[in-house]
Amino acid sequence: MKIGIVGLGLIGGSLGLDLRSQGHQIIGISRQSITCETALSRGIADRVSTSMNLLQDTELVIVCTPLAVIAPTIKQIIPYLNPDTIITDVGSVKQPIVTECSQLWSNFIGGHPMAGTAESGIDAALADLFRNAAYVLTPTEQTKPENLAKLKAIALDLNAVPYICDAQIHDRAVSWISHLPVMVSASLIEACLQETPDTLKLAQILASSGFRDTSRVGGGNPELGIMMAKYNRLELLRSLHQYRDNLDRIIDLIEQENWQTLAEILQTTALARADFLN
Repeated sequence: MKIGIVGLGLIGGSLGLDLRSQGHQIIGISRQSITCETALSRGIADRVSTSMNLLQDTELVIVCTPLAVIAPTIKQIIPYLNPDTIITDVGSVKQPIVTECSQLWSNFIGGHPMAGTAESGIDAALADLFRNAAYVLTPTEQTKPENLAKLKAIALDLNAVPYICDAQIHDRAVSWISHLPVMVSASLIEACLQETPDTLKLAQILASSGFRDTSRVGGGNPELGIMMAKYNRLELLRSLHQYRDNLDRIIDLIEQENWQTLAEILQTTALARADFLN
């Protein structure tokens, strides 16, 4: 299949490496010439350009840009595409993207490969990044079954696990397991910074794996955190309010020295955690 990848960062570059290794012809598009050069030298794409012209005759285009520019990018590439070309994206929020982009292009199908690293840019691209990772696809009523089947096949070529779901259900689920943890983790770091200098200094010295694990996502890319909050605002607020209610309950139990109920909650969470780990 002739596949265009627009945006050659970590995700776009990693997609190029794996899909090209599976025999697909990869057309890479980047705004920066140096990124195009890197894509060629690393074997990420067969042909690269800063011009959308190269996307002519592609069967599939994967838009790997930040959330804010997915729709504007699709508007840019539409004049160069065949009517049957499938467009998908890799954004971590689906409902607003699917709603807008489906109106721009009838063959748009939302996608979210749930893999990544703390690094960014084409130099961070990795082969096999998507192995055993969930690859969510969010079709609409207008989605052609044969187009969905092609995207499922692409996910399998990546050794990922395709999941089909409604865009809103996706956004609600990722608000819990991805977007809420970013905000909670950032709040933890911010709260620590409000301590007295001596206590803060000692905490920084003593911090080890527990703090490192809980604070990791809060120390990530601020722009990504803002995009999560902006584009998944309602679902993120819903989960944050529920989380705050549960945290208030924990506070009440400790204030009341209700160790039995607290122990029951901790026992339940200890058993339930395994169900969230693939």
